[in-house]
Amino acid sequence: MSKRGAMKSENPKPVLLADYRLPDFLIDTVDLDIALGPTKTRVTSKLSVRRNPASTSTGKVPLKLDGELLKLESVALDGKKLKPSAYRVGETNLTILAPPKEPFRLEVVTTINPKANTALQGIYLSRGVYCSQCEAQGFRRITYFLDRPDVLATYTVRLEADIKTAPVLLANGNPVSRGTLAGGERHFAVWEDPHPKPSYLFAIVGGDLSSIASTFVTGSGREIDLRIYVEHGKESRAHWAMESLKRAMRWDETRFGREYDLDVFNIVAVSDFNMGAMENKGLNIFNDRLILASPDTATDANYESIESVVAHEYFHNWTGNRITCRDWFQLCLKEGLTVFRDQEFSADQRSATVQRIGDVRQLKALQFPEDQGPLAHPVRPESYVEINNFYTPTVYEKGAEVVRMIKTILGSEKFRAGMDLYFDRHDGQAVTIEDFIACFADASGQDFSQFHRWYSQAGTPELVCNLTYDKRKKSAELTVHQVLKPSPGKAKKQPYFIPISMALLGENGKEMDLEVEGGTKIRDGVMAVTERTTSFKFKGVTSRPVPSLLRGFSAPVTINMPLTDQDLAFLMHHDSDLFNRWQSTNAYATRSVLALLDAKRPKSVVTAKAQKLTEALEFALRDPGLDNAYKAELLKLPSVADVAREKATKVDHAAIFDAHRTFSRTIGEKLADDLEEMYAASREKKFSPAASDAGRRALRNAALTLLTTRERDEDFARLEAHYRNATNMTDACHAMFLIAGVDAPGRASVLGNFFDRWKDDHLVIDMWFAAQAQSPRPQTLDEVMALCEHPLFRITTPNKVRALIGTFALGNPLQFNRPDGAGYAFLADKVLEIDPLNPQVAARMLGAFRSYRALEPKRKSSAKAELKRVAAAPRLSRDCLEMVTRMLDD
Repeated sequence: MSKRGAMKSENPKPVLLADYRLPDFLIDTVDLDIALGPTKTRVTSKLSVRRNPASTSTGKVPLKLDGELLKLESVALDGKKLKPSAYRVGETNLTILAPPKEPFRLEVVTTINPKANTALQGIYLSRGVYCSQCEAQGFRRITYFLDRPDVLATYTVRLEADIKTAPVLLANGNPVSRGTLAGGERHFAVWEDPHPKPSYLFAIVGGDLSSIASTFVTGSGREIDLRIYVEHGKESRAHWAMESLKRAMRWDETRFGREYDLDVFNIVAVSDFNMGAMENKGLNIFNDRLILASPDTATDANYESIESVVAHEYFHNWTGNRITCRDWFQLCLKEGLTVFRDQEFSADQRSATVQRIGDVRQLKALQFPEDQGPLAHPVRPESYVEINNFYTPTVYEKGAEVVRMIKTILGSEKFRAGMDLYFDRHDGQAVTIEDFIACFADASGQDFSQFHRWYSQAGTPELVCNLTYDKRKKSAELTVHQVLKPSPGKAKKQPYFIPISMALLGENGKEMDLEVEGGTKIRDGVMAVTERTTSFKFKGVTSRPVPSLLRGFSAPVTINMPLTDQDLAFLMHHDSDLFNRWQSTNAYATRSVLALLDAKRPKSVVTAKAQKLTEALEFALRDPGLDNAYKAELLKLPSVADVAREKATKVDHAAIFDAHRTFSRTIGEKLADDLEEMYAASREKKFSPAASDAGRRALRNAALTLLTTRERDEDFARLEAHYRNATNMTDACHAMFLIAGVDAPGRASVLGNFFDRWKDDHLVIDMWFAAQAQSPRPQTLDEVMALCEHPLFRITTPNKVRALIGTFALGNPLQFNRPDGAGYAFLADKVLEIDPLNPQVAARMLGAFRSYRALEPKRKSSAKAELKRVAAAPRLSRDCLEMVTRMLDD
């Protein structure tokens, strides 16, 4: 069962931020009695309702409750059953025509069909387990309600189910009571959440699950019962998640002064889930790929993701749950802020520089293309047709960068003061971006009026910079010009307040101690760019300076500055800011690949370009002061997608792939001796997920990747041996992905071995699907199409769709962007197949077309034709219709 949107001819009306108004009614308490059954679940809802004294509505105001795909059995008001004439049932609502003026009790009985719910919103079945997903608007698929985030109520929930198929019954809050029914065949459990919450945070789980348990003692001495529920036999794979949870709880107390507020904290891992995880109050529900880990089934990347996402969902307890959003336009208020918090947590658990590099890689790979294309929208959108389409990198990753800029502007102490004021002032409320920013302004005295444009303007600002040096006056001047390109719906934009962390390096490689004139200085090393053109003058410049700009990536912008190859090489060797040292290395490699695209004598170009990078990498690899994880990041050359993003126009992925392969092979050849030495010296001993051990594996695998680019017999032999000798999934999976991408002699054998070993593990086998989908080999599309018919692939399982179809469309730029357009046609076919089952997943797949306007003319035309074909499909969901409409809108 899925939510069907309006047909395309109906042109669904968008929801506008400007149209927000307070709810006419409030709901103070919710009592739910849910009798679970696979095809018929009965939900009895008892609501304490009152008129909102702050409402601006006048006269007779009906009570209009949201509801979808519900079968209504009865409606009663203050204990009396209502006649059908007293209410009206629509396709998406239930309206009480003349509700009392005084507070009243409304009882509604409905039934739903969890087994038929393939959209995975509301209550559904996942491998026999009843679970729920209510964000953003799934609660209306459970019962009729004011399903909006500014209606906060306390919930008491009674769950009832068959005791054999669902011996575990969970809901939000604290357990109150439990017992048996019907001669022991059924049982019940009652849960109570004392904290008012919006309906999107409601959750239930019922199933035959096992669990691991632990406790956590808060700073005030309260003991919290912690449990993680998983499928039977997978208990040992949940311990890393439990350890991560306890580290996150302690960190939030220490860093932000936030203590947990219930007696229990439960996590449930399920196999079918549209998202990564959900922060439901006291009952987090997770995609099981973000809970289950063991050395032989999970990679280091999996371990890091589990640690990060477990922390993220826990941190939502305060930034999202205790303080929530007034409306869905304020989504970044909980998501961007909480992403920032989980990034800070991960930086404290691991290398802060490596974490920052990873965060920026993701921002540039996912959010920058969104900002540069037809799907661009502000961090706080101004309109939507389907809110599920706005769980985007802009809201999450760019939203986090906006919060990070606030910290950069204020410094750690004042930033913490602003956060403390936010928690104290707005606990228990549904608030706006204005409320959030006001706390920092009030705590620091800083004027944030111009800064607020980061929330209202889309697009990535480009800073065109120029540095002039006057040797006679021993001075330098840096001019920064903000280039703000048009975005959908906004042709002209106002200048931003942009904090730029920077330094000037002298000829000795040291940072100059300078006197600054002009512009706005936030503090030493951090300047504010506030005008369309801003100039900074520096005195005491004793030699030609090389600028190190945007240190630590202090703002989500691009820098356009005429640095020479020699300047970048200088920064690769000397920049004391390790993030910028990596950035210079990455920028130089990208520039080198782009230079090969138009080179008349590519051999001479690649030799000259590769030499400087090789020297810088050799210098870094031999530096004992740099950790292995950082060295591994330096060895990861920019991807084909990274280079395509920088080219920006008339993109030909095949040409970029060839240039990228040539440059990568040259680096692999020039560094071969160092790489072979590192590879041999970094052999695995005993597996540990600790950052230092993960860093060693990362460096060894990065060396293996570059050595394999040479495609010699000994390289293929090493690669296959790496797989055969692997003692952990990190090494085995890395080797499988590499060998899947080449026509090596052992390719079929390795893929076959991996399948035979892991075909019965639904999570691990997703890696097998993904490895083949990302292969740049010309036959990959045919292989992916065949895999769509594989017995282990299910089009109704989001993880399978993401692993195979998503990896091909979003992670294989060469074959997805085939010149014959077959990759585009394949994805359009699959979107149309998935849409009737799960519109949310289908719409996410369409995101692969987000940059189609940057393609060369032939590919661009093919991609646009497929988008038009999707748009013309009958009964297209609102989710997909909005996506294709935005992408096709000129």
